[in-house]
Amino acid sequence: MSKKPKYYDKRSDFWREHFEVARSYEDYLDASPPDKAGKWRGMEERISGLTEQQAERLFDCNRKLNVLVYSGAWCGDCVRQGPMFRELADAAGDRVDLRFVERDSSEELQDELRILGALRVPVVVFLTEDFHEIGRFGDRLLTVYRVKAERELGPACSTGLVAPPTEELEAELAEWVDIFERMLLMARLSPPLRERYGD
Repeated sequence: MSKKPKYYDKRSDFWREHFEVARSYEDYLDASPPDKAGKWRGMEERISGLTEQQAERLFDCNRKLNVLVYSGAWCGDCVRQGPMFRELADAAGDRVDLRFVERDSSEELQDELRILGALRVPVVVFLTEDFHEIGRFGDRLLTVYRVKAERELGPACSTGLVAPPTEELEAELAEWVDIFERMLLMARLSPPLRERYGD
């Protein structure tokens, strides 16, 4: 009979190791080529921000959440979503530790986070304070895939050179709010963490 604990993640050391070398949002952009970081900064201004109700859904979860973003400073999807992640982490307060790691920094991480066999970014990995994986999402959300399918499977193809309209950015941000809230609630309701904190 196995003597493993009831709750464990055999990859917690793996996640901790990659999280510890990952960078904060600001440090990540500071270490990125200026032309690439400038696109992220430009997108920050285009994102409308969270509604009061959305921000309330993310605040005061009473759990620490480590959020690792597998990213590429050069990637258009990361340019759009990276500032959204920062907005969401800021809304959640100091209980969320958001970090970014460049896609090419680790072959081991690349192999872990492949999607459809490819090195796609961004991928967001949500971890408890013990570095147990709660879940992961990437590379694009349903909002983006619907628009992409409409443009690319229809009579005209998008060039990708023009930033998406505000309503598409707002829909994508709303989807990420749901994902962040789900991860926060999963951590909040985790039996071992509830036992640890007596709540």
